[in-house]
Amino acid sequence: MSETMRPSTGSSQAGGRGALQAIARMSSTRANYLVGQAADFVVSFALLGAAFWYDHSRPLQAAVVVLLGLFIFSFIEYAFHRWLFHGPVPLFEQGHTLHHEKPLGYDSLPFFFPPAVVLLLAAALALVLPTALALLLSGAIALGYALYGFSHLVIHRRRFNHPLARKWAAVHHVHHHHPDKNYGVTSPLWDFILGTWYVSKSKVRVR
Repeated sequence: MSETMRPSTGSSQAGGRGALQAIARMSSTRANYLVGQAADFVVSFALLGAAFWYDHSRPLQAAVVVLLGLFIFSFIEYAFHRWLFHGPVPLFEQGHTLHHEKPLGYDSLPFFFPPAVVLLLAAALALVLPTALALLLSGAIALGYALYGFSHLVIHRRRFNHPLARKWAAVHHVHHHHPDKNYGVTSPLWDFILGTWYVSKSKVRVR
C-alpha cells in the first residue's frame, strides 16, 4: 500500500468511529426518543393498513393473526429484557444499566433502527407466508413494540390515579428495585409462566 493511501484509510476508520459516536449521542436525546416512538407507530399502522388493503376478505382470520403477533411480541419483550438487557452481552447490558441508574433519561435505540428491523422481518415473513398474513403478523409485532415503548415512557413519567393503572405501573417499578424479577413491561404473563414474578417476603408463607 502506498503512503498516499494510508491516511485515507485512517480517515475512513476515524470517520466510521465518528459516525458511531454521533449516533450514540443522538440516541440519548429527547428528539430521538420521541421521533422513535412516532416512527414505531407509523410503521406498525402502515403494515397493518397495507395488509388490509391487500386482502380484507377474512376479518376474523386477520384478528386472530394480529392477536398472535401481539402474543409473540410479549415473549420477545420478556426474552430481550431478561436474557439480553440483563444478560452477558455488554452492548445491551451496559445501555440497560444506564436506564436503571437514570430511569428518566432518554436513552433509546436510534429512531430508524426498529422500523428497519421490522421491514426486514416483513420481507422475511413474506418469503414463507402469504403476503397479507406476513404484513399482518409483522405489523402486529411492530404494534406490540410501539405499545411497549409507549408503556415504558408513561410508566416512568406519569403518576396514575386509577388503582388498576397504579398497580400496572408498580410492576415495572418493582423491577427497578429487584432487577431479577418482573421483566415484563406491558404484561406480567411470562413472569408468571417462567417464575420471575416478584412476590414480597410478607406474602410468602412460612412453612
